[in-house]
Amino acid sequence: QVQLVESGGGLVQAGGSLRLSCAASGIILTINDMGWHRQAPGKQRELVAGFTSGGSTKYADSVKGRFTISRDNAKTTMYLQMNNLKPEDTAVYYCNLVGYSPRGPFASWGQGTQVTVSS
Repeated sequence: QVQLVESGGGLVQAGGSLRLSCAASGIILTINDMGWHRQAPGKQRELVAGFTSGGSTKYADSVKGRFTISRDNAKTTMYLQMNNLKPEDTAVYYCNLVGYSPRGPFASWGQGTQVTVSS
């Protein structure tokens, strides 16, 4: 079973920065999709940033130029560097990993980490 553990959320003033981390544990054979999502109160969960199956990156229009997704070479840890944060970035952030383990296909989510941006 693949589990994800997130860290790095917190309270920051507008214009500040935070770095989120997501560490995966368990045996992963292949990765089909990995990325960061967020959910603000009263809103649907949305994709913030992710990697395509070809390894390129994709971003929501609202965070382009401010957020950067990265991962280590083993692809077991994923990061989200968030710069020039805005109050509208306030949400619970979740990492997501989809792929195959020895037990078959999986889709795992982290526990979520709160990001609060004050104006």
